[in-house]
Amino acid sequence: MLLRRILAVALFLTLAAPPRAHATAEHTYEKGEYGIVAGGWAPNKRLAIAVHGEGEGAHDKFHAYLMAEPGHRRLDVLDNISHENNLDTASDAYYAAWSPDSRYVAVSFRTERHIMTLNVYAIEGHRARLIQTPDLFRKAAGRTVVVKTDGDMRTYFPTVTWRGPRRYDLNDYRLFVEDDQTLAGTLGDLGSVSRRDDGRYTIEFAAHATITLGRKHRNRIGRLKRGDFWQ
Repeated sequence: MLLRRILAVALFLTLAAPPRAHATAEHTYEKGEYGIVAGGWAPNKRLAIAVHGEGEGAHDKFHAYLMAEPGHRRLDVLDNISHENNLDTASDAYYAAWSPDSRYVAVSFRTERHIMTLNVYAIEGHRARLIQTPDLFRKAAGRTVVVKTDGDMRTYFPTVTWRGPRRYDLNDYRLFVEDDQTLAGTLGDLGSVSRRDDGRYTIEFAAHATITLGRKHRNRIGRLKRGDFWQ
């Protein structure tokens, strides 16, 4: 619940901000300084997720890391979090949600101003292995629905709440701007549509489901339920 509250506040500030406000959250790191992210401490207190980058604003060689604690020693680089796909570099702009047994961790961060990315990692010894993240939108809409992330999708906001060592609730909120209502028709009661002043349509998607991790970290997605709409 803590992660969801943190992300809810972050989303509210982002959506409510003037065009040039809250654009990025940056931090310039000293040599050897690794900032632990929000929620970054594992329940066992022996692991943590931290970020570090070089140069002014830390946009050079920026990465997220699995750390050994309490010695704060770097163990592994987390795949798919780097200077190539991040918007923020401050540690408190990244959010981690650990499984109760410290064997999985979900990390959320902004890749665009209103677009979050969610990565889930399996902790295997001193390694953090990126595993597949379920896509509730694709499960609801079908693989044939074409949506351009850089155009039609204006907001993507996923959150994770762990229910057990291998089970978590995934909440998925997205907002699209479309020329017609076709997308809304594919989403059923998981979608909401409203007409814009420019004649286009704002289409929201909100769903949550319980995810169970099986053998080889494979996802089993439970029944999709209607989520909370922000508008």
